[in-house]
Amino acid sequence: MADLGKKYCVNCLADVTNLRLRCTDCPDIELCPECFSAGAEIGNHRRWHGYQQVDGGRFSLWGPEAEGGWTSREEQSLLDAIEQYGFGNWEDMAAHVGASRTPQEVMEHYVTMYIHGNLGKACIPDSIPNRVTDHTCPSGGPLSPSLTTPLPPLDISLVEQQQLGYMPLRDDYEIEYDQDAEKLISGLSVNYDDEDVEIEMKRAHVDMYVRKLRERQRRKNIARDYNLVPAFLGRDKKDKEKDKTGIKITKEEKEQRVRLRALCQFMAHREFEEFFENMHKERVLRAKVRELQRYRRNGITRLEESAEYEAARHKREKRKENKSVVTSKRGKEGKDGEFAAIENLTGFELLSDREKVLCNSLNLSPARYLTVKTIIIKDHLQKRQGIPAKSRMPSYLDKVLKKRILTFLTESGWISRDAS
Repeated sequence: MADLGKKYCVNCLADVTNLRLRCTDCPDIELCPECFSAGAEIGNHRRWHGYQQVDGGRFSLWGPEAEGGWTSREEQSLLDAIEQYGFGNWEDMAAHVGASRTPQEVMEHYVTMYIHGNLGKACIPDSIPNRVTDHTCPSGGPLSPSLTTPLPPLDISLVEQQQLGYMPLRDDYEIEYDQDAEKLISGLSVNYDDEDVEIEMKRAHVDMYVRKLRERQRRKNIARDYNLVPAFLGRDKKDKEKDKTGIKITKEEKEQRVRLRALCQFMAHREFEEFFENMHKERVLRAKVRELQRYRRNGITRLEESAEYEAARHKREKRKENKSVVTSKRGKEGKDGEFAAIENLTGFELLSDREKVLCNSLNLSPARYLTVKTIIIKDHLQKRQGIPAKSRMPSYLDKVLKKRILTFLTESGWISRDAS
């Protein structure tokens, strides 16, 4: 005996208790989804008659493999909610579907089944005509965050804010760049009877205003990037003449910075500093290349030989200088008596007149002076070549003597000022 609580299809006698299609024109005609989709006709019933869906509440529209607990009744409530509240109002849609569904579940189910699923692929075209442009995109649209998001407030005192006319909460000034820019759009209004020419004129005004806003924002970014506000307030006078490494900036570098100042409007502060630093490295490398080429022309093929070559070259130049000085001053009386304390010591003939005066004033023998001089020049050359130097000064050399000798060698051009 058939179960009286069940319903059966009048065409194939399948169980349609959960879901059936009832004809609104013919009494007692209820079909299963398969017979309905095949267009079954029985007696006076025709396929074009009206139908009514009868759902037991447990039928899954997407099948058991993608069921997820969503019944056909919940699916119908979801479609009603998306039509009523619009895409994105997931909280209201979840309340409409039922308390058992959270906004996250509603969003994931709709996006998965109705957009990325087979139904979405069949109904949503690849290219949508008259698509609305997103003006809030971060790629520089008229309402992009680069124009609408204020920068962090400046770290200045209340008195300085009043001096600048600065409003920190809005990151605005009382007098902005191109103060009258808002007049371009203040009188614009959208009228339904506007002609095409009038509409295009209004769009042109909006574009002009957007460009002025971008210029304002660009100037604010430059002021932040190059610390122009502290410079205006006089905060940057300290360490003005020093760069990041603490080395004093030379006159040549100052002039070069002035010549390259026009590039600041195209480069950020960090990029400009890196560019300037790379130019300095290029000058150093070019000088190093010229020095290596000079070594090669003189037959030096190894860096180890360069230190010996430089020492010998300086010694030859000093000998020539000493000979010329002795020749020019030969015959002058009392000259030799001036260095009577060291003239008979070893190495006296290798010293120039200035070196003789130095050794005589320091009461230092020529041999000891030449030893200290050789060590200092050798360490200087190794540092220039990037070789770590371990200087071992003699025990008789105290700080005062070393400082006097370093100053003398620097003034004479034997070593550079950076080494001293």
